[in-house]
Amino acid sequence: MKDLLKDPAAYQALANEKKPKPRLAKNLTMAFLVGGGICTLGQLIQNIYIKFFNFPPERAGDPTTTTVIFISGLLTALGVFDKIARHAGAGTAVPVTGFANSIVSAALEFKREGFVLGVGSKMFILAGSVIVFGVVTAFVVGLISALL
Repeated sequence: MKDLLKDPAAYQALANEKKPKPRLAKNLTMAFLVGGGICTLGQLIQNIYIKFFNFPPERAGDPTTTTVIFISGLLTALGVFDKIARHAGAGTAVPVTGFANSIVSAALEFKREGFVLGVGSKMFILAGSVIVFGVVTAFVVGLISALL
């Protein structure tokens, strides 16, 4: 044991030997199935907006995105999203659902500090950087588009 504490390379070799091997095939399959299921659900919701609410196809994406964000936030608040993510891994990181999960998770974590200082200020810890990046990128792309 003393040798392992003195020799970081020996410790690292032992740690790598004891580390569980990832189940790559299972992880890939679950991510594909759950991510594909989320996208299929989104397409189904979009088709409902087009067929039953008479949205034109080019405008049906807006309420579809809002609905998927609402469902993801609700499932996060109920504790269901985390259970799905535990088995699906990266499959739940489909951008809209993953983003909604990160905001709601942060808000729930700090709700005991109150609505303003807890939920209101802490829910954008992760989302704030994403929003800033999106706004700056949209500005740069818009500027380049206008100049060309």
